[in-house]
Amino acid sequence: MTLYPALILDALKNVRYPGTGKNIVESGMVEDDIRIDGNKVSFSLIFDKPTDPFMKSVVKAAEQAVLTFASPDAEIRGNINVKTRKPAPAAAPTPLPGVRNIIGVASGKGGVGKSTVAANLAVALAAESYKVGLLDADIFGPSVPKMFGVEDQQLFMHNIDGRDLIIPLEKYGVKILSIGFLVDKNSAVLWRGSMASNALRQLIEQADWGELDYFIIDMPPGTSDIHLTLVQTLGITGAVIVSTPQEIALADARKGIAMFTGDKVNVPVLGIVENMAWFTPAAHPDERYYIFGNGGAVRLAQEMGIELLAQIPLVAAVGEHNDSGRPIATENTVTAQAFIHLAHSVVDAVDRRNATLPPTQHVNVTKR
Repeated sequence: MTLYPALILDALKNVRYPGTGKNIVESGMVEDDIRIDGNKVSFSLIFDKPTDPFMKSVVKAAEQAVLTFASPDAEIRGNINVKTRKPAPAAAPTPLPGVRNIIGVASGKGGVGKSTVAANLAVALAAESYKVGLLDADIFGPSVPKMFGVEDQQLFMHNIDGRDLIIPLEKYGVKILSIGFLVDKNSAVLWRGSMASNALRQLIEQADWGELDYFIIDMPPGTSDIHLTLVQTLGITGAVIVSTPQEIALADARKGIAMFTGDKVNVPVLGIVENMAWFTPAAHPDERYYIFGNGGAVRLAQEMGIELLAQIPLVAAVGEHNDSGRPIATENTVTAQAFIHLAHSVVDAVDRRNATLPPTQHVNVTKR
């Protein structure tokens, strides 16, 4: 009988590994190195550990299977090589072990209200009784300290388990850190990319964030190596893309979506927020004026197959609240409700994403 690799594999399917009851081919224990030289047959069997108690019995059963189901003339005894799998490298410890979900708020370009959305999303989540942290990662234009009215606050450190950790400021139920706390607010930040990345790592890894349900990152606009630093440092749950309805903003939003879903970053996009969707005069609350275009982000969401998380109206009070250090999501207004709706949409999007993960990767979010 002529011997060939497929015949040997078929024979080995009759050998079951006692630990699982599955055959050794199905279990991936037969290495793809079957060699046949006349009647001489050789191949390797792979075991999980060198002390496997079934190793000798499986090798003998494999020899007998080749003789019984392939050819009684096969020269197989003593020709089966035994290997053990290399252990998987240990996973690097997460820098934020107490954080359940990390949300990056990003935009393809500046000026679309990304930081406003990030700040108000954080406040809205905290108002819904979630434990929330907010990192201002916009190295070259930190605005979160101004929005929360904490520009002149001083940071302190405390020692936990032998480590000196930065204590984030807390306001409106949100833990806050920003590079703006570490630099002169009246001076430009002239840092190379590596310096900016190192500063961000310090704010992430050397701060006492504690237990958080949601860690919101206000990312720099555009696409840069800072985004890669954040992705490589943290296991980001998903990204929220902010855009206005303008075509020029939508073109950049497409690039932002492409960056997150590309091979180098590979972060799920939870959805898009259309900021400055329309203008409603205070005296005429039922009127809408589409100053920057009508429904551009709605169409982009449909085109890209992603969710439209919320539409935020253009209201002068939003800017006024930013300047006064009290995000509008702290108020009971129509615009504040738009951010509460956004918070609900983000929570739902995260829940749907977690539902698609294997059970060992599920993230459970609990309210306080």
